[in-house]
Amino acid sequence: MIVACLFRKVGRVIPNPPFDSRASRDPRPDGALMITRPTFGFLALVAVLATAAERDDWRTRMQPITPLGYVVRHTSTPIAVDGKPDDAAWASAPWTTDFVDIEGDAKPKPRFRTRAKMLWDDNYFYILGELEEPHVWATLTKHDSVIFNDPDFEVFIDPDGDTHAYSEFEINALNTSWDLHLPKPYMDGGPAQNEWEIPGLKTAVSIDGTLNDPSDKDRGWTVEIAFPWSVLAEHARHPGPPNEGEQWRLNFSRVEWRITMEGGAYQKVPATPEDNWVWSPQGVIDMHRPEMWGLLRFTRKPASESVPVEPIAGKAAHDLALEIYYAQRDYFAAHQRWATTLAELGIGAETDADPLYAPELQSTPEGYVCTVAFKEGEGRRVWRIQQDRKLTLESVPASVAEEKK
Repeated sequence: MIVACLFRKVGRVIPNPPFDSRASRDPRPDGALMITRPTFGFLALVAVLATAAERDDWRTRMQPITPLGYVVRHTSTPIAVDGKPDDAAWASAPWTTDFVDIEGDAKPKPRFRTRAKMLWDDNYFYILGELEEPHVWATLTKHDSVIFNDPDFEVFIDPDGDTHAYSEFEINALNTSWDLHLPKPYMDGGPAQNEWEIPGLKTAVSIDGTLNDPSDKDRGWTVEIAFPWSVLAEHARHPGPPNEGEQWRLNFSRVEWRITMEGGAYQKVPATPEDNWVWSPQGVIDMHRPEMWGLLRFTRKPASESVPVEPIAGKAAHDLALEIYYAQRDYFAAHQRWATTLAELGIGAETDADPLYAPELQSTPEGYVCTVAFKEGEGRRVWRIQQDRKLTLESVPASVAEEKK
C-alpha cells in the first residue's frame, strides 16, 4: 500500500543508490488502483531517456514558481474541533488563495473550489479546509488506509524547511485519516514510516449535503484538524510551539476523482487519473518536492498589525543549489556516478556574479555536498545541499568570509 502512495505522486523515482524509474497505473474493473512495477530493461531505457530531464523540469516548471505565503495568527481561545467553521476565531483568519492544479498555470483551473485557513495556540496548530463538492462520497473507514483512493484533503508539513523529516496527513469525508512520516523524499530513498502516529490529534468533518447519495446534489464538506505541537516539534528547530516570526514550509493537496453514477452508487471513471489540486503549485505532479511548498509565518501579533511572510533568503543561491542537485540526478542517471566538478554538469563561472559567489562542489563518501554563498548586507550566508536533497541555510563566520574575499 505504501508503494501506491509513492508512485501516485512521484513522476520519477531514483532509489538510493539512484537510478531512474517509473511505475504504471492500471485501473482495475472496480475502479481501484493497481500498481505495477516496470521491468529492469524498461528502467534502463527510461534512465537514458531521462538524461537532462530533471534539470530541465527544475528550470522550466519549478524554479519560475514563487511559493505562496500565509501568516498564521495566534488565538487565545482554543478551537472546538467539530468540523464546522463557526468558532469566532476563524472569522478573523483569512482564507488561502483558491487551490490550483498541482502543475500551476500549465493546467486548467480546478473544477471545484478548495481553500483553507490556519490558526495556532500554545498547544495546537489548527487547520480548516473547505471543499466544494457536488457529490460527497467516501469509502475508506480503516485508519492508515491509502486515503487518496477516496477524494481527500491532505497536509504536508516540514517544520525546519530542510526537505527532510516531514509529515504527510490525509483525511476523507468519513473522517478516516492516514498519517505518515518521511525521513526524506521518496525519490531520494526516503521510505515512508507508516507506523508513525500523532498522539493527541483532533479531527472532524462536516458535510453540507448527504454522504454517498447519488440521488441529490451536495454543496461540499469542511474539515478541521488540530495538530499537537508535542508531535510536530519532534522534527522542528526546538521543542514546543513556534517562536515569534518563525517560518515553516507547508502545502495542502486535494485529490479528486472523476465519477459516474451507476446502479445507485458512485463509480470512478475507468482509466482516468485523479486530479491533484494544491495551495502552492509544485510545477510537477509530485507533492514530495518540499522545496516547492508554501511558506508559513507564525505570529502572536494581532490581525490589525501587518506581518509579512519573509521571502526565501538568498533566493538566487537557493535556486542554484537546487539546480545543481537536479543536474546531479541527471548526471547519475547517465553515468551511474555523481559529477565531481561543476564543469561536468555544464555549470560554469558565469554563476560567480553579484550577489552570488561561485558554487563549490565537494565529493563525500555518501555522494557530494554543494555550497552556494551569497551576500547579505555586510556578511555572507550559504545554501548547502547534498545528494539526498537535504537543504540548509548556514551563516559564514566573519573571519572566514573575510578570507574568501
